[in-house]
Amino acid sequence: MLRGNYPATVDGKGRLKIPTAFKADLDENYGQDFFVTSLDGQSARIYPFPVWREIEDKLAVLPSMNKAKKRFLDRTNYWGQTARADTQGRVLIPALLRESAGMHGEVAVLGYLNYLEVWNMERYREHLEREPLTGEDEQALSNLGI
Repeated sequence: MLRGNYPATVDGKGRLKIPTAFKADLDENYGQDFFVTSLDGQSARIYPFPVWREIEDKLAVLPSMNKAKKRFLDRTNYWGQTARADTQGRVLIPALLRESAGMHGEVAVLGYLNYLEVWNMERYREHLEREPLTGEDEQALSNLGI
């Protein structure tokens, strides 16, 4: 499982060096191929390609005119590109997404169980303030036994 926050840096060429804490799990369980995308252009999601393939398989069985499927694919395809980690464990963040999400310098690399989410560090702090954990959220989690 991918968990925790490991700050990293996006270099001048737009490459993110996958933090060591995540790299071993990714190498062992998923390999070097990824789909890098976003739902809103504010952060990058780095899906190991086998995980992304499972999402595509679920979408493929839906009718082509399914509105949620189309909206999801509109966004993930607009922001997304396939990527392969280089020998130093760096993954390229697509230029369009990099610009939109402010992916330069210090970033937060967060584990979301089976994918990584990358945020500009300052934007992520603002996001946490704007989107606090609510009593309703706590109740929903409690209902799930968490």
